[in-house]
Amino acid sequence: MNSLLHTLLAFALALGVLVLVHELGHYFVARACGVKVLGFSLGFGPRVWSRRFGRDQTEWMISAIPLGGFVRMLDEREGDVAPTELARAFNRQSPWRRIAIVIAGPLANFLLAIVLYWGLFIYGVEEPRAWLGAPPAATAAAEAGVVAGERVLRVGDTPVDTWQEASWALLQQSLEQPVLDLEVIDGQSHITLRRLDLAAVRAAGWEGDALARLGLVPGRPHVLPVVAQVGPESTAAAAGVEVGDRFLSINGRDVDDWMEVVQTVRASPGQVLLAKVERAGQTVEMRIAIASERRGDGTVGRIGITVRADDASGEAWTTTVRYSPVRALSRALSETWEKSVFSLQMMGRMLTGDVSWRNLSGPVSIASYAGQSAAMGADYYLRFLALVSLSLGVLNLLPVPILDGGHLLYYLAEIIRRAPLSERAMESGQRAGMALLLMLMAFALYNDFSRLFSG
Repeated sequence: MNSLLHTLLAFALALGVLVLVHELGHYFVARACGVKVLGFSLGFGPRVWSRRFGRDQTEWMISAIPLGGFVRMLDEREGDVAPTELARAFNRQSPWRRIAIVIAGPLANFLLAIVLYWGLFIYGVEEPRAWLGAPPAATAAAEAGVVAGERVLRVGDTPVDTWQEASWALLQQSLEQPVLDLEVIDGQSHITLRRLDLAAVRAAGWEGDALARLGLVPGRPHVLPVVAQVGPESTAAAAGVEVGDRFLSINGRDVDDWMEVVQTVRASPGQVLLAKVERAGQTVEMRIAIASERRGDGTVGRIGITVRADDASGEAWTTTVRYSPVRALSRALSETWEKSVFSLQMMGRMLTGDVSWRNLSGPVSIASYAGQSAAMGADYYLRFLALVSLSLGVLNLLPVPILDGGHLLYYLAEIIRRAPLSERAMESGQRAGMALLLMLMAFALYNDFSRLFSG
């Protein structure tokens, strides 16, 4: 129940911020163009709250259905307009002014994405390096010879350092190439090329997790089980564990990697483990009581120690991605542009049948992603917000009647024809656009529930 509430709150916050930014884009540019704004609403349907503010007594509203919002402007097509206010009606503005007002909403979403990425890149985001885990049998990665403990240096011609960079480069390049070379380095600093056959993800239309389908799973470097810190009130301290101790075995089973220690301790809450450690060249035995700690819906064990980074591995498990303000702005612009173009490419390939329509996600999936990213930390949630914001900007610019892009199409046609489109043509376009959006929404919801019930 708490998890569901957390997900709903994260989704509501994300949706509220994105809709508010989008509609404020329309609002401020409309005001700058001299158009009178009658109403500003977050959500549709019955009003939950409303107040009037400002010189024009604009009605600010929160409505019951939170899946969108609107800015209502003075317009002769929607009601009588006093002769003294005709110059402030939206329909009396030049096509170029109407274009500016309509395009301001999507541009505000792109601006939000840029600002979020910029702030994250300045602050610094800790990310896992591009370490590879053991690939499942019979996958492209296994057939290419990928082994656990290798780290990706390049995807094709693109140098990468983090798992996110490697994933993004692979997704981009996989759209154009049937095979892809990964340049990897192992623990002995040997550099090797691993050639991946992309037939599996191409045949599936990039449905689901393309990297997992290829057998590329996140890994971690080998880290020796050497103690870096011991909590003063911990059960490890009570048992006599000291900084610099290296675990050799637990309950008679040899251990050579930190994760072996972690997994054993977490799986043994309330138990007492017999451990052997190496200290100053001597083997020391000790009995360690495992404390219990609630995590989510279960209980895990802990003893209150942290690990020392394995100097022999030569690389840390994670790295902090941080840039100067100028470089961060360049990276933010690049990130927004690349992901926007990629979204359009994927949409185009859906139309040609190269990419599965099952990749469409609706509000259920987006809410799930919101909850997951919020649980992972503020930086992940802000990245999610930036990605959805730029996606919303791209979606609204599509030349579909009823969307902002459809209105832009009308106004461009008006400029070319030197006359507005007929009311009949615009109404027909609106109906067609509404039907298309409803069909896409129904398909996205079908995909959402298919994922939900299939796990």
